[in-house]
Amino acid sequence: MGIRKFFKSVLPDVVLEPLKQVYSDMHYVVMHVVPERWYLKRQFKKLVGYPLNLDNPQTFNEKLQWLKLHDRNPLYTKMVDKYEAKKYVADIIGEEYIIPTLGVWNNFDEIDFDQLPEQFVLKCTHDSGSIAICRDKKNFDKNEARKKIERGLRYNYYYAGGFEWPYKKVKPRIIAEKFMAEESGPDLPDYKLMCFGGKVKCSFTCTGRNTDNGLHVTFYDRAWQKMPFGRHYPVEEIPMPKPENYEKMVELAEILAAPLKFVRIDFYDINNRIYFGEITFFPGNGVEEFSPVEWDTKIGDWLKL
Repeated sequence: MGIRKFFKSVLPDVVLEPLKQVYSDMHYVVMHVVPERWYLKRQFKKLVGYPLNLDNPQTFNEKLQWLKLHDRNPLYTKMVDKYEAKKYVADIIGEEYIIPTLGVWNNFDEIDFDQLPEQFVLKCTHDSGSIAICRDKKNFDKNEARKKIERGLRYNYYYAGGFEWPYKKVKPRIIAEKFMAEESGPDLPDYKLMCFGGKVKCSFTCTGRNTDNGLHVTFYDRAWQKMPFGRHYPVEEIPMPKPENYEKMVELAEILAAPLKFVRIDFYDINNRIYFGEITFFPGNGVEEFSPVEWDTKIGDWLKL
C-alpha cells in the first residue's frame, strides 16, 4: 500500500483534506522545474501501465503525449479559454449554439451577486473542475464557492495538470453562465465528439454524475452503435438512444475540427436544442487506460501525427 492510500485509509477527512492541499501545492511548485519529457514518461508508466514511447508513438494515449510536446499552435489558447472559446465558436457556427454568459470577472470580490439570477454557474476560465453551481440563491454557499474558485485562480493549469500546453497562457478569470437544465430530469448528458483529421470517428456520453450510480462513460461509433470498450470509468449496460440532433452535432463538430489533427468537441442537447460545451485537446490528460487495452492502439491508429 502506498503512503497516500495508507493515510486515506486511517485519517478522517477533516485531517486528510488539508494534507491533500499541501501535497497539491508542493506538486505544483515542483512542476515548474521538472523536465516535461521526464515527467510525462514517469506519470504515463504509473497511470497507464506501460512505458511511454515518444519517439514512435502508436497508441492513442501515447500520441496525445506527443502532441503536448510538438503541437503548440497559439490559437489553442483561445480555444480552451472558457470565455474566449465562446466568441471563437460563435464566429464559426453561430451565436445560437452558445450558452449565455452572465458576466466575467478577474476575482471573486468583483462579482455582484445581486445582479445574477436565481440560478447560475460560476467557472474558472483557465482550468478544468473549478465550478460552483447555484440552483437557489437563498441556499447558495458563497463561502464554499469562493474557496473553490479562488483556489482555482491560484494555479496555472499547464503546471497543475499534465503539461497541457494550450492552458499555459490562458488568463485566469471567472465566468458566470446561465444555468441550463433538461426538462426531463436533473442528469444533463453531454456528448463528446472525437474528431480525427477533422472527422468524427466516435463519440462518448457522460451520464450519472449526480446520481448514486456515479459517472459512466460510454463510447459510440459514428453510426451510434455502442463500442465494445471503456476508458477509465464504468460503461452503461443499456445504450443511450441516438440523440435526435446527433447528425447536426457531427456537422458542427467537423466544422470546428477541420484544421486539427485531433480535438474533442463537446455539446449539450437541452430540450431539443444544441449548445456548445467546450473544446478539449487531451481527453483524460492522455493517461486514462482502455479496457480492453487493445483499443488504445485501435483508436491511436485514427490519429495521424
